Amino acid sequence: MQPDEIKEIFDQQASGYDQQWARMSPINNALYFLLESVFAELAVDAHILCVGAGTGKELIHLARKFPQWQFTAVEPSRAMLAVCRQRVEEEGMMSRCYFHEGYLDSLPNNELYDAATCFLVSQFIVDQQLRTELFGEIARRLKPGGILASADLASELGSDEYEALLHAWMTMMAGAGIPADKQNQIRDAYAKDVAILPPATVEAIIKSAGFYLPVQFFQAGLIHAWFAKLQT
Repeated sequence: MQPDEIKEIFDQQASGYDQQWARMSPINNALYFLLESVFAELAVDAHILCVGAGTGKELIHLARKFPQWQFTAVEPSRAMLAVCRQRVEEEGMMSRCYFHEGYLDSLPNNELYDAATCFLVSQFIVDQQLRTELFGEIARRLKPGGILASADLASELGSDEYEALLHAWMTMMAGAGIPADKQNQIRDAYAKDVAILPPATVEAIIKSAGFYLPVQFFQAGLIHAWFAKLQT
């Protein structure tokens, strides 16, 4: 799937995206809760780069927890970014946020960030070299010792473990009210349009982009999350 196709899909889903996945929010909440600890030692006035910010859920969570932090939200989907901006405004956080419609390579190069989030983004880049380049672009925008927190679907495709996890994942979606036809679309997308790689391969990609010792700090079903510091 090409970037413009992905952007179009998220444009179409933006208005009802959070509502559609609301019953799976315990997974996000657990990830964000642990993320607080990963970022806890950042400066009191830290500036966070949110790559693929979507509707702004992790941005708003962190902004509530750390009231002096500032955020840059990068999102290619205009509709998703509009939802993000609206929710930030409702929270009274507009003065702490900058919104960039587009991809990371078009973000002005006039600031280095203390940390970055990249949640369920790199999995859509099927070409591993391009995926490495995404993490390399994030690395170039972080201060020395800056922290990356990244989450993606990960598993060994075709393995017994993957089939067991996928079955549990789809059962969870059914319990969350995701229609059967939507589940089938998701299953097909995982096979064709999403680069689900073994966790060790994802860690190697992150490391090759200039980060030191990616550490897995979270797993819920197929979602895995890592943190890693930029090498100095």
